Amino acid sequence: MSIADVEDATFDQLVGWAGALVVPGQRRILGLTGAPGAGKSTVAEQLVDALGPEAAVLVPMDGFHLANEVLIALGRRDRKGAHDTFDDGGYARLLATLRAQRTDDPVVYAPRFRREIEEPIGSSIPVHPTTPLVVTEGNYLLLESDAWPAARSCLEQVWFLAPDTAVRHRRLVRRHEAYGKSPEDAKRWALGSDERNAQLIESTAGRADRILRLP
Repeated sequence: MSIADVEDATFDQLVGWAGALVVPGQRRILGLTGAPGAGKSTVAEQLVDALGPEAAVLVPMDGFHLANEVLIALGRRDRKGAHDTFDDGGYARLLATLRAQRTDDPVVYAPRFRREIEEPIGSSIPVHPTTPLVVTEGNYLLLESDAWPAARSCLEQVWFLAPDTAVRHRRLVRRHEAYGKSPEDAKRWALGSDERNAQLIESTAGRADRILRLP
């Protein structure tokens, strides 16, 4: 990803582009991706709020974090957030189900991730069949390994959020501190495990439909 690839955009433009994907009676899925701290969760939540509950619902990838006890058994707890610490197959299957959901089908319940306990909670997000747009966000939507390509195939578009690196690092440190890490541990995690994941994620940006920087 080079600076030339990055498109400056306002939030109002994002709302307009997402609104163009809303077609009553049809199901489309919009993906937001980017490195840790890129603002995916915040932008996705704001987009869904702006479009309204009749038009859009948010189903984050984070609901497919493997449980801590599973990560401990696999020896991966110390790098939680890496691509192989998610149930990518389960995420891809859910997206396929949501993409195929029709207006007379039952409600589908998706999981969500609770940061305060660092665990996923199943059947937490109702996706009604009449909601035309599902917005999903996560780090690895453009990764070309394991089940991630199957997940990508369900998405109408994927937007890659690319803030300045310094901004992204500050957000990460604040987030880790807000959930209980000391300032030293927060910085170590943001510049260590998070940054290793960021390098992998940024290598996928060229496969996005848009690479965006918000003011």
